[in-house]
Amino acid sequence: MREQISEGLKQALKARDQRRTATLRSINAAIKDRDIANRGDGKGPVTNEEILALVQKMVKQREESFAIYAQAGRADLATVEKEEIDILNEFLPKPLTEAEVEAAIASAISTTGAEGPKDMGKVIAQLKADYPGRIDFGKVSGQVRAKLSA
Repeated sequence: MREQISEGLKQALKARDQRRTATLRSINAAIKDRDIANRGDGKGPVTNEEILALVQKMVKQREESFAIYAQAGRADLATVEKEEIDILNEFLPKPLTEAEVEAAIASAISTTGAEGPKDMGKVIAQLKADYPGRIDFGKVSGQVRAKLSA
């Protein structure tokens, strides 16, 4: 992922796309910050999973800002946030559709042998392992709870 982001940055610089350049530079800065933090903790360089989590966090932050700006009537700032969200989403894996999410939940429940709401953690852990970055776990947890309660 690191190479993909660097390549995107080079292309944005060549195309003189300021918004894209600034967004990709912010990703690189976040990755370098995490590299430095990992070095202090005795860990190695940032993994693809950590980069994925960083980009997802950046998208979530921009979505919150977008909502605030849109509510306040600041269309100019909301547009900037929306453009950055679109750029960041290019580096995330394609999310699962509703039908795929339903199938993934059913598969995770059968794989883990979950029988009730107390096994919800096992199911969520299995989904996170099988579909990193492709499922919004804030939304899916309710669906998992409902399936395990039924």
